[in-house]
Amino acid sequence: MGKTIAEKIFDSHRVDSPSEDIHVLNLDAAFCHEITTPIAINNLVSKGKDRVFDPLKIKAVIDHVTPAKDSNTAMQGKILRDWARRHDIKDFFDIGRNGVCHAIFPEKGFVRPGFTIIMGDSHTCTHGAFGAFAAGIGTTDLEVGILKGVCVFHTPVTIKINIAGRMPEGVYAKDVILSIIGRIGVNGATNKIIEFAGPVVDKMDMEERMTLCNMAVEAGATCGICNPDMTTVKYLWEFIKDEYSTKKAALEAFEKYAADSDALYDDVIECDVNNLEPQVTFGYKPDNVKPVKEMEGTPIDQVYIGSCTNGRINDLRVAAKILKGRKISNLVRGIVSPATPKIYSQAMEEGIIKIFMDAGFCVTNPTCGACLGMSNGVLADGEVCASTTNRNFNGRMGKGGMVYLMSPATAAASAIAGHITNSELYKG
Repeated sequence: MGKTIAEKIFDSHRVDSPSEDIHVLNLDAAFCHEITTPIAINNLVSKGKDRVFDPLKIKAVIDHVTPAKDSNTAMQGKILRDWARRHDIKDFFDIGRNGVCHAIFPEKGFVRPGFTIIMGDSHTCTHGAFGAFAAGIGTTDLEVGILKGVCVFHTPVTIKINIAGRMPEGVYAKDVILSIIGRIGVNGATNKIIEFAGPVVDKMDMEERMTLCNMAVEAGATCGICNPDMTTVKYLWEFIKDEYSTKKAALEAFEKYAADSDALYDDVIECDVNNLEPQVTFGYKPDNVKPVKEMEGTPIDQVYIGSCTNGRINDLRVAAKILKGRKISNLVRGIVSPATPKIYSQAMEEGIIKIFMDAGFCVTNPTCGACLGMSNGVLADGEVCASTTNRNFNGRMGKGGMVYLMSPATAAASAIAGHITNSELYKG
C-alpha cells in the first residue's frame, strides 16, 4: 500500500512511538513570534531550562503587533528579542526587517519539502504548500520543541481534495478554499490533514497554494499540504541552488515526499471549479459561505487587504488592477498591509503603493495587527469589514465587529462601491 505525503514525512522523522497512535518526530524548524513564544520562554526560564535545541533551526519574528502599541506588547517584543540575542538566533526579524510570519519565513527559504515545522500559531499550516508537515501547537509543545527539537503527533489521517476544472476569470485561490470550507464545514477535517491535489492545484503558483493551505485550519485540519513539484523547486531555487546540480535533480529529491498513487485516504473529495463564483463569508463561522452575488449591496465600513492569507505581491497586483484610476467610497476606509518588506518594496517599484494611496487607502507596515483585532485597523462595535484575512469569528477584528472574508479582487471592488460586490474581473 502506498503512502500519503504526511505518512512519508512521519516515517522519515519518527524517533519514537510510545503507542500505536503517538509519534515523536524530529523537527526541522521551530518558528516563533512575540505573542505565543514569550509564554514558553518564561516557562522554560522558570524551570531552569533556558536553552534551545539548535539556534539555526529556530526562526523568530515580531509581527503581530508591530511597532508595539502599548507597554504590554512592547514587553512581549522585548522578551522575544532578548531571548533571540541570548541564544544567538541569527534568523530573528525585528522591527523594520519583520513581516507576517507565514509570509516571511517561506520568502526567506526556511520551508522545504519533507520538513517538519511547528509554531504557536494556528495558521502554521500555510507552510504545507511546500510539501512540508507544518502544524500549529500549544505552549507546552512549543516549550519541548524549543528545548529538545521534537514534537508529538497522532497518526496522520489524511483527506484528499482533488480540485479539477478550469478556474473562471476573476475567481481566485481564496474563492476555492472558501467554497471547500463551506462544503465540508469547520469540523470537516478536525485532527486530520488535507492534501490538496488535482490539475487546478498543479497549475497554481506557490502563493496560491499557500492561500489554500493557510485556511485548512478553518476546516479543523492540523495541516494543509500539497505535493512538491517543479513549481516548488523554482520558488526555492535561489536558496537550494548550491545543494543540487540542476532543478531536475532537486525535483527528484523532493518527489520522494510526493503522495503515492495508491495511497490510502480517510476520504477523497472531488471539487470541480468550472462554475465556481467569487465567494464571501457571512455570519461568524468560516463555513458560512455564499457567492458574492448573494451578498451584493451589503454595506461595509472598512476594507482590509493583507495578512498571511492574501498579503502577497500577486494579491496586491490584483487589487491594484481594479483600483487603478479610481477612488474608494467616502463611506469606506481602506487599509492595506503588504505582508513583508520585500513585498512592500516590490509594490513600490511597480507603482502599486501609489495606486492604493491615490485610491484613498491607508498603507501600513507589514503586520498581523488588524487580522486579530490588535492594531492597525480594529473595528468599533457594530462596524463591518470586508477583509482578505482568514477568520470571521465574532469579535475577531474588534469587539462587536463583523468580518466578511473574500478575495483581494472582491475586497478592492467593494471598497470602490462602498458595499459588497463582485469585481469587474469576474465575467460570470
